[in-house]
Amino acid sequence: MEQRLFALQRLSAMVMAPFVLVHLGVILYAVRGGLTAAEILSRTQGSLLWIPFYSLFVISVAVHVPIGLRNILIEWGRLSRSTASICCLLFGLLLLSMGLRAVAAVGGLVS
Repeated sequence: MEQRLFALQRLSAMVMAPFVLVHLGVILYAVRGGLTAAEILSRTQGSLLWIPFYSLFVISVAVHVPIGLRNILIEWGRLSRSTASICCLLFGLLLLSMGLRAVAAVGGLVS
């Protein structure tokens, strides 16, 4: 199982890297352009590009982060593998639900 988690974390990092670069580029563009939060939201709501982009970004983060956190809890927190796995699975589900809810709100899918 440890080898599979190692591979999954590396794979999710590879998937996440381009999302991070685009996300940072968009932030720099928006800040340098003097856009307000309201202007940014008006441009993203209902976008057929940004909703899937940020959905995939959220999914990759929800996979990547709990695996790393699990390793930290095992090595530094001295938690058992099963306890750390359960905690991090729950944390990953929380990240996923909060992230997808944010994507839906920014995308104009929910109010």
